[in-house]
Amino acid sequence: MFQPKLFTTLKHYTRKQFFSDLIAGIIVGIVALPLAIAFAIASGVSPEKGLFTAIVAGFLISALGGSRVQIGGPTGAFVVIVYGIVTQYGIGGLTIATLMAGVMLIIMGLVKLGNVIKYIPHPLIVGFTAGIALIIFSSQIKDFLGLNMGTVPADFIQKWKAYGSHFDSINFWSLLLAGGTTLLVFVFPRITSRIPGSLVAILLCTFVVQFFHLDVETIGKRFGSIPSMLPAPLIPSISFATLQQLIQPAFTIALLGGIESLLSAVVSDGMIGASHRSNTELIAQGIANIASSLFGGIPATGAIARTATNVKNGGRTPVAGIVHAITLLLIMLFVGRWAVLIPMPCLAGILVVVAYNMSEWKSFIALLKGPRGDAIVLVTTFLLTVLVDLTAAIEIGMVLAAFLFMRNMMQISKVDMVSSHEDLEEDKDEKAISRYHVAKGIEVFEISGPLFFGAAYKFKERIYSLKDSPRILIIRMRAVPVIDATGLHTIREVAKYVKRFGTILIISGVQPGVYEELEKSGLLLKIGEMNVLPDIDEALKRANVLLTEQKA
Repeated sequence: MFQPKLFTTLKHYTRKQFFSDLIAGIIVGIVALPLAIAFAIASGVSPEKGLFTAIVAGFLISALGGSRVQIGGPTGAFVVIVYGIVTQYGIGGLTIATLMAGVMLIIMGLVKLGNVIKYIPHPLIVGFTAGIALIIFSSQIKDFLGLNMGTVPADFIQKWKAYGSHFDSINFWSLLLAGGTTLLVFVFPRITSRIPGSLVAILLCTFVVQFFHLDVETIGKRFGSIPSMLPAPLIPSISFATLQQLIQPAFTIALLGGIESLLSAVVSDGMIGASHRSNTELIAQGIANIASSLFGGIPATGAIARTATNVKNGGRTPVAGIVHAITLLLIMLFVGRWAVLIPMPCLAGILVVVAYNMSEWKSFIALLKGPRGDAIVLVTTFLLTVLVDLTAAIEIGMVLAAFLFMRNMMQISKVDMVSSHEDLEEDKDEKAISRYHVAKGIEVFEISGPLFFGAAYKFKERIYSLKDSPRILIIRMRAVPVIDATGLHTIREVAKYVKRFGTILIISGVQPGVYEELEKSGLLLKIGEMNVLPDIDEALKRANVLLTEQKA
């Protein structure tokens, strides 16, 4: 249930691996610094909250998680949710929502939902990820262009209208710094992957702004000073009314955090040839989010880009993630005060690159060209994320995906009246009804596929459409892997219906799981155990006996 990978890996830990983890952790810590600050600012909170989150949550996710190499902290996926919560409920509401989400994640892990969350439909994930990317990009236009305007509207359409009415106030220096940052972050990995391009861009832009005294906004001008130490943990006061208001955004944080952390863990598994413990990972994510909220942080989850950086630089155990958190703590303690000099256009350029990488535009286009159902889920989720909110996008996207799944299952499920006059040469099925003599008065129906509420109506309509009621009705269920309550109810109704016309119902080829459901529902007794038979041979023998008895 809860087995942190740290304790497993330490059993066979070596000095050589420690030095590899140490180097990887330091590099990832440096990479995480600008991202933690940028994600916090984009989320509508002060920059130090991103650092608090990366340090506290990052440490706990590595120390207690179910992945060997997962790096945790604030991510772009939460920007939209956090911004919305802060706008509506304030920082206090965000703290409570993050704490609630942590509790939900722990419960998800305890009830073993780790494997279930991994089966969220891919079009849904790509849809809301691309939507979040567009929103992040849109939120950075003011700082990217240095527009002289007040508060940016939260609504997507109103935001762009506000930008349009202030385009005449573009700051040339802001545009130059942001554009240069974007180009540098894109190009620098081709020079070396050891040093993050975002850090180089921050150092270079900060130097240029201070040396030439450029008129651009900095972190210090907007937010003031940044604390150089972690705050004392503080438990927020929570009322029942507040819990009711924040239950939906908290659930969105928990669901998105669970999805992203497990996706990151799956990706990293493929990179190192290992396997993570999904339920342990969820519990660790929950503990980390609770701790983050108590220390004044924001929601955290597994960060795919930082995790990949960890792996590429030699990190192979949770020690690397712990070193990453310690590195950030040391940076905050000793050089954090200089972060106030970082230009806002530089951070905007970094986030534009983050948005581009999040967009998954290649996957988006590929899904649009794929099955129509997947394209509908993709576009619906994308538009709802951008124009409404992420909560509605996930909820409606999941419901839509479920309906499309039911539709596909209905198409797979078949109910056919099989005939004894089929072509034996073309039918290679050794148990096909065409290989048997079916006496007059016996009709055989075959159900293929799951018999659930989406397909049960087909079965009922097909039986009810019979013009002449046979004396014996055999229903073959050899190809029915599962049956739900509606399927059981339908069989019960069909049994009642055919009984009115004196027809005897026989069921053959029932699989063990389906047989168990028939038994638990009482249908086995209603139909008669002697009329529920293992295969078509026994069913036809039983039918012939019953026909003989009827004639007698």
